[in-house]
Amino acid sequence: MNPTHEPIISEYMTASPATIESDLTLAQAAERMHVNGIRHLPVLKDGNLVGVLSQRDILVLQSVPGCDLDTCPVDQAMAVQPFTCGPKAHIRAVALEMAEHKYGTAVVVDREHPAEVLGVFTTVDALRALNKLAAR
Repeated sequence: MNPTHEPIISEYMTASPATIESDLTLAQAAERMHVNGIRHLPVLKDGNLVGVLSQRDILVLQSVPGCDLDTCPVDQAMAVQPFTCGPKAHIRAVALEMAEHKYGTAVVVDREHPAEVLGVFTTVDALRALNKLAAR
């Protein structure tokens, strides 16, 4: 790799991530996260990105009296308007935005078709990228 090359998100993102439909339950989301070993799920409605759900969102709701994860839909807990970027976004710019706003993930979308989720770039992906870039 050229040392002057500015690393882009598509080089370090998790491609084709697990997603969840907005009308499914938080229990189903928690199970999907557990099975896939992940902490973030892009949320879709009719195939369009409408939010992102984190493991932390579910944990917070578990502590709310009267909240039943088996009946509460994902769209009641998700963050709307998730932070998104394109696959060619520079990793430094995305990482800075995530750090400044304390975002746990960036949803990578096709800028021509923003409903299409191409990947996610999480804090874990950022640490893997840091490790590779620091080894140069």
